[in-house]
Amino acid sequence: MRDVLRDIGPHYASNGIVGLAFSASGPIAVTLAVGSLGGLTQAQLASWVFAIFLSAGAATLVMSLIYRQPLGFAWSIPGTVLLGPSLQHLSFPEVVGAFFSAGVLILALGATGVVRPIMAAIPVPIVMAMVAAVFLRFGTDIVSSTRTDPAVAAPMVVAFLVLAAVPALGRYLPPVLGTLVVGVIAVALSGRFTIEDGGPILAAPVFTAPEFTWAAQLELVIPLALTVLVVQNGQGAAVLRTAGHHPPINVFAMSSGVFSLLNAVFGAVSACVTGPTNALLTSSGQKQRQYTAAVVYSLLSLVCALLAPTLTRFMLATPEAFILALGGLAMLRALQQAFVTAFATNFTLGALVTFVVTISGLDLFSIHAAFWGMVIGYGASRLLERQDHATN
Repeated sequence: MRDVLRDIGPHYASNGIVGLAFSASGPIAVTLAVGSLGGLTQAQLASWVFAIFLSAGAATLVMSLIYRQPLGFAWSIPGTVLLGPSLQHLSFPEVVGAFFSAGVLILALGATGVVRPIMAAIPVPIVMAMVAAVFLRFGTDIVSSTRTDPAVAAPMVVAFLVLAAVPALGRYLPPVLGTLVVGVIAVALSGRFTIEDGGPILAAPVFTAPEFTWAAQLELVIPLALTVLVVQNGQGAAVLRTAGHHPPINVFAMSSGVFSLLNAVFGAVSACVTGPTNALLTSSGQKQRQYTAAVVYSLLSLVCALLAPTLTRFMLATPEAFILALGGLAMLRALQQAFVTAFATNFTLGALVTFVVTISGLDLFSIHAAFWGMVIGYGASRLLERQDHATN
């Protein structure tokens, strides 16, 4: 505790707060949309939100304090999205059975140690090209939100630019935190913060008994596992390495498996390490102190788990432009670094193919385009960039 109190500062606290704000806004909206369309009850949705924040907070807190690195866990948004079609013809207990099986598979693959050599075999520029493609949406969100809702987004952009351009101001008020404050003021002045009254305040998690059917297992288990291990954990590890950290890849996989099983108990999608969250946690400050941003993020996540219904109503009451602008501006430096790492040196053709395929949204066998981007990009690189592989 003394170490944390010594190392924490405004930059790290603000990064943790923004990381939580990001997780509790757009990703929660996606989760609620998928669950609602799938016919989940209000109690099941609340239990899902409780579980993903509980696992995110607990996993991040334990891992970040052990390794003294900002190792931010969350939940699989691509995995959540692929559940949408499945919930149209599978029962929720069948989907929960697939959650349990995917958690066991992720844990087993991490324990065998096969994840690290697989990820190490893929050149960093190709992985970062996938990250750049996934992060690109956050950059374009700045433009779209400013165009559609200038009263909210434009003051946030101006605040970010001023605080980033004047270091003397940025030392006292970090750019992202200043953007958050200005955004809150802009939303308040616009008079468009409308939160619904009523509803539960504290989370009341429920257990959904799993059903293990071949249809659900074959449709969901492999896509969920690949999404966690390759797409999500791959993004997170690449972002952390680019920031100068040394993430434990196999331990990431095992932790994702353990906390995916915890999520499954309460009917929630798999846990994972995420690129956007870790990009926000490492966006500023000294490398050796950035773990405190993850500690702030984890503690706030645990609070959000307790107050899951209230938090969900609160975040969804803010204008969409506020969320898009805040997330985009917070991710701007991470997006820049992803492009620089992907295209600055070698493997550039493979990186370009990865970027293009990921951007295209190619979706085969219900597996996210980011996975196919890396597979096709790596194949193209092995075929057309033999000299880069020979000297790597």
